[in-house]
Amino acid sequence: MSSARRTRDHDEIRKWAESRGGIPTFVKGTGDGLLRIDFIEGKKSGGREENLDETTWEEWFRVFDDRGLEFLHVPEGDSRFFKLVYPGDDD
Repeated sequence: MSSARRTRDHDEIRKWAESRGGIPTFVKGTGDGLLRIDFIEGKKSGGREENLDETTWEEWFRVFDDRGLEFLHVPEGDSRFFKLVYPGDDD
């Protein structure tokens, strides 16, 4: 089983998400409050989740950096597991 890895590298995060069909989003009604990545490919509905608003990677990373977050993910295979964490948070 692969282990999770933390990163703040924008290119690594973007490539990981896009290679799995992910797009940067915010949860509706939160402005730029809650960051998410929506994985459209492989969904039964084939579309974006209704409670998410698509945004640009630039805006998504602005909020990511402003909050000092890290991206916890499984880099190998086709896993879509990820979690946004603060440095020092337990996995």
